[in-house]
Amino acid sequence: MALALVAVCVVVVALRIDDDPEPPLPAGIGPQPAPIVVAPDISPVADTAPVPTPAGVRKEIAARLRNPALGELTGQISDSITGEVLWSKGATTPRIPASNDKVLSAAAYLLALPHDQRLTTTVVTGTGGQVILKGAGDPTLSAQPPGADTFYTEPARISDLAAQIKASGIPVTSVAVDLSAYDGPDYDTTWDRRDIAGGDLAPIQPVMADGARIDPLDEFSPRHERPAIAAGEALAAALGVDGDVTEATAPATARVVAKVSSAPLVTRVNDMLRYSDNVLAETLSIELSTHLGGPATLDGGVDAIVATLSKTFAAQWKGTTLHDASGISYANRVPAALLDAVMGAASGPGQPTMRPMLDGLPIAGGTGTLADRFDPTTNPGAGWVRAKTGTLTGVSSLTGIVQTVDGRVLSFAMMSGGTSPADARPALDAVIGELRECGCR
Repeated sequence: MALALVAVCVVVVALRIDDDPEPPLPAGIGPQPAPIVVAPDISPVADTAPVPTPAGVRKEIAARLRNPALGELTGQISDSITGEVLWSKGATTPRIPASNDKVLSAAAYLLALPHDQRLTTTVVTGTGGQVILKGAGDPTLSAQPPGADTFYTEPARISDLAAQIKASGIPVTSVAVDLSAYDGPDYDTTWDRRDIAGGDLAPIQPVMADGARIDPLDEFSPRHERPAIAAGEALAAALGVDGDVTEATAPATARVVAKVSSAPLVTRVNDMLRYSDNVLAETLSIELSTHLGGPATLDGGVDAIVATLSKTFAAQWKGTTLHDASGISYANRVPAALLDAVMGAASGPGQPTMRPMLDGLPIAGGTGTLADRFDPTTNPGAGWVRAKTGTLTGVSSLTGIVQTVDGRVLSFAMMSGGTSPADARPALDAVIGELRECGCR
């Protein structure tokens, strides 16, 4: 079993500097003991931890399941090592998953793409002193100044591109952007365009900076209506070039004068999960499609996810309909049994290639979209639950893992509908919190 708990220890050492040496110890007193040495260790979860029973799980969560705030609830809880289903309710019924759709997307990306794959953004020469910013589908590219904080983890920077262009010595008179890496519409017909100003989404273009956020450090910032042009404007500003940024297709023989590479695939997938980033989810799907030989389109991205997962999880796939990679579409339908099976495979022995996604799951009461959930004063799951959240109007979902007090890892998928997320989310958290203190035998 490759799941592990990591203990982090911080040691503060005070040094006393004195001109006078310490006086010798009186006779008969032994020397001081050696300093304590802290040796942080990773302790794997034992395969031999006590196994919960279905009856035990049902008894433990029964009272919490009676909360009317859960609305129409379907779900499944399983043992990660054995795959045994410990509790299930309507788990084969396809439901709107909201951002729990990203659990499927992350699984597909990790199964089919090289974990160390990077995307390269280039700048090439045009004509008459023009330089062309040519994207490869990396929305984590940042317009932040050198050394400044960024939203995404270890991104490439426009400032590095600008520095390389300046070092090349070419005189730059204008900046253009090349969008030819993607084909087809940049916004799905089932998405609400108000989500651009609302900060949830942007037109999916191969050139973007900071996920198209107008405020690059604000997770919920409104997005740019024309992300590629905004990224080009950031490059022009870094070069000190005035004038409008335009669209252009770079000649095949154009000279490359600057290039930067994204963080590895695993890092980008985990950023997507941690912050439930819709833009990153969609660009990763197109990256998957082109890697598999498909088109560089939003539809191609969905088809690539389906092709990757539908055979691996054939037994649970029935009834699944995917319309996007991010889960922002109300046209998606996914059964809880599929979400739980994917999470169980990632956290158990079934699909170790998917295991890195566990690092990206928000930690209850600690990180990402769970930072303000699972109050540690009232919910024992705080710090012990890792899960992907999902929220749309009238839809609340939660898929992840929890370690019981006995050291057993359980996977779960819970899907609530018909009530306000403000009410449903704490009700879902309460159910899963019970599993943390559950011997359930």
